[in-house]
Amino acid sequence: MKTYFSNVQTLDELRKQYRDLLKKYHPDNGGSEEETKAINIEYERLFKILKDKHTRQQDTTDNNTNNKSSFDNMRYNFEEDELLREMLQKVIHLSDITIEIIGNWLWISGNTYQYRKEFKDLGFKFASQKKSWYWHSDAFRKRSHRKLSMDDIRNYYGSTEVETEKRKRIGA
Repeated sequence: MKTYFSNVQTLDELRKQYRDLLKKYHPDNGGSEEETKAINIEYERLFKILKDKHTRQQDTTDNNTNNKSSFDNMRYNFEEDELLREMLQKVIHLSDITIEIIGNWLWISGNTYQYRKEFKDLGFKFASQKKSWYWHSDAFRKRSHRKLSMDDIRNYYGSTEVETEKRKRIGA
């Protein structure tokens, strides 16, 4: 079997060689369908290998940077839980809002416009597409560029709606 890619170490090198090979072997440029299929199969195989290699290296780097074993990474973090509880206590008294705990995040929706200055001062950020305010501890680091809907986030991390304190109304 002919090997089309040579000495590929990174995904960028793989993509560059793939583009060059398609310019040369694609049927629209005088090549054959069989060669293009073989290039695609080899590209997919190498892509998976390099992607897995990159993921393993990233995990190793993360573990070495934090000096933690994989068991430590799975351990429950009580400090983050305490920060979440403190923040929850600061907003639970607000009326006409819905508070959800999704993973280690607080999401607030409902009639939030009147509280926007308070949320900003507390460190909440507004997610305009979700029309909700959110807060998370500084320990969080985003690893993906995927955009998820609120339902996707709830399904992925689990969700608990918090019952807010009801304000007593004084009769007129």
